[in-house]
Amino acid sequence: MPVWDILLSSILRRVIRQGYLRLRHADGRVERFGGAGARPSVTVHLDDRALSRALVLRPSLALGEAYADGRLNVGGDDIRGLLELLLVNLSKPRAGRSRALWRMGRRLSQFNPPRLARRNVSHHYDLSPLMYELFLDADRQYSCAYFENPQWSLDEAQAAKKNIIARKLLLKPGHRVLDIGSGWGGLALHLAQSHGAHVTGVTLSREQHRTSSLRAATSKLGNKPHFRLEDYRHVTGTFDRVVSVGMFEHVGAPHYGEFFRTVRERLTDDGVALIHTIGRAHGPAPTDPWIAKYIFPGAAIPALSEILPAVERSGLTLTDVDVWRLHYAQTLNAWRERFQANRDRIEAVCGARFGRLWCYYLAASEMAFRHGGLVVYQLQLARRIDAVPLTRDYLLDRVSAHEPAPVAEAG
Repeated sequence: MPVWDILLSSILRRVIRQGYLRLRHADGRVERFGGAGARPSVTVHLDDRALSRALVLRPSLALGEAYADGRLNVGGDDIRGLLELLLVNLSKPRAGRSRALWRMGRRLSQFNPPRLARRNVSHHYDLSPLMYELFLDADRQYSCAYFENPQWSLDEAQAAKKNIIARKLLLKPGHRVLDIGSGWGGLALHLAQSHGAHVTGVTLSREQHRTSSLRAATSKLGNKPHFRLEDYRHVTGTFDRVVSVGMFEHVGAPHYGEFFRTVRERLTDDGVALIHTIGRAHGPAPTDPWIAKYIFPGAAIPALSEILPAVERSGLTLTDVDVWRLHYAQTLNAWRERFQANRDRIEAVCGARFGRLWCYYLAASEMAFRHGGLVVYQLQLARRIDAVPLTRDYLLDRVSAHEPAPVAEAG
C-alpha cells in the first residue's frame, strides 16, 4: 500500500467521526470510515494515483481541483454531501490557533489597489451573463436573501432583503444614495422606484455596469438611478445615505480603514450607512486557497473583530448590528438547485469543467454557512449619534416579501 494512501487513510480515520465515507482508491482498493448507515453518507472514487499525496499535503486546494478536473468523483455526483461530511467533522472552532504567519501573508495577498481590484472583480463578475441569469433570481441579486418564511421563493426572499435594507437606511423621497458595489442594479432600482431616492451606483465590473445602465435607461425613472464604472475610492461629493451589499468581502483587510474613512467622507452630517457583508463568527481565519485561486481572487471574509476597529478609527458611530445566520445557506441551496437544473445550458456556453467548478463552489459555500461558522453581518453606521431613532420601532413590523408601492418624490 503506497505511503501516501496510508497517510490519507490515517487522517480520514481520525477525522470522520460523524457520517460514513466509502473511499475507492485508484488501484481499486476500498476503505470505509465512520459508521455504516450514518448520515451523511457518501462514496468517493479517486481516479488518479497521485491524488492521495495532494490531498494530504494541500487538502482544500487538491479536493476542489480534483473534482473540477474529474479526477475525483462522488457517487451520484453528490459533492454537496461530501463537503457536508467533511465540514461536519472539521468545522469545530480551534482555540489558540496561531495566526501569525497567515496574518503576515494576508497583507500581501489582499493588497487591493484600484487596478488590481478591477482585475479581481472582472475574474468573477464579467462571466457569461446567461450563466447568472440562469441561477439567480429575476432581479439578479447576488447576495444573501432573507427567508423570514422558509417557504418563500428565492425571488420573495430577495425582495424582503431589499425592503429590510431600505428600512435600515431610513430613506425619504429625494435622498441621495451611494451604492458601493451596485451589482446588476437591482437594489438601486428598487430604492429609486419604491422610495423616491436618487441613487448613484458604482461597480468595477464592466458587465454589471452595462446591464445596470441598460436597466436604468429602460426603467422610466429618469436619472434617479445612474451607474458608473468607478472605484469607490474615486467617488466625490456627499450623500444622505451610503449602502454596500456583498462588496466589503472584496475590500481586503489592509484597506478596511480606507473603506470606512471613505464612507464617512461621503456621508452628510446626518447621513446613515448600511454595510451588508459575509463574516466569520469564530474569529479571523485565512481565505480558503481554492476559493482564492478559482473564485474570488483577492477577497477575504472578515470577522467582526477585524471590522469594528476600522469603524472606530474612522469616526463613524455603530448604531446597529444584525447577524443573519442560516439565510445564506438557504440562498446558496436555491442557487445550486437552479444551477443544476440549467447545467446543460450553462456548460454549453462555459464548458464542462466550469460547470463542475461552480457546482463545487456553490456547494462548498452553502456548507460553510451551515457548518463552517460563516454568517452575514449588517452594520448600520452614522456620523452623528442621533442620526438614527433611539428605538428600533422602524424595524418591528414584519418584513413583506412584496415591493411597496412607488413613492412620489416630495415637491
